[in-house]
Amino acid sequence: MIALLSSLFAGCGESKYQSPEYKVVQKEGSFEIRDYPELTIVSTPMQKRTEDGSFMKLFRFISGRNERSQKISMTTPVLMTGAESGIMSFIVPEDVVRQGVPTPSNPEVTISTKPPARYATYRFSGPSKPHPSEVAAKKLLAWVDSKHLPTPGSPSPIYAYYNPPWTPGFMRRNEVLLRLAPLATKAPGHP
Repeated sequence: MIALLSSLFAGCGESKYQSPEYKVVQKEGSFEIRDYPELTIVSTPMQKRTEDGSFMKLFRFISGRNERSQKISMTTPVLMTGAESGIMSFIVPEDVVRQGVPTPSNPEVTISTKPPARYATYRFSGPSKPHPSEVAAKKLLAWVDSKHLPTPGSPSPIYAYYNPPWTPGFMRRNEVLLRLAPLATKAPGHP
């Protein structure tokens, strides 16, 4: 598996891979508020972060294990809900979305669309392991609370990892995101 991942990421920085475009609304050090467009993602359940094969299920999908045997370019970041278990997702490249995303061959792999949304984010380096990710999520939540930013219900962090596992921690780009509630809009003619 290491050889496969090495060939996937060898000699490449994150710039080789398509990442979603977003608009920065506010920036304060490592914290940002961003507006993201609609994103199509391919996902699978993740029982234990690095030991359950969730990454490989998604990698096989983009390598051609789908109804069209279509190869799909790798994107960044890899998204995870939950620091240890939850859902792992890849973002589907825009050109594939325009052409129509092929149906996965594996029933544990699903395609879904995330609507446009505003997120508070915190960028951090270090290993992409549960403990540092949870510490980053607490920092982001504290910042969101200090700014009185509304979140829908109980905020659930999304972890975003941009680099392969052998990238030294100090060189990694990791992020944690919290979806923000849309601002209430006023009806026309009302102050």
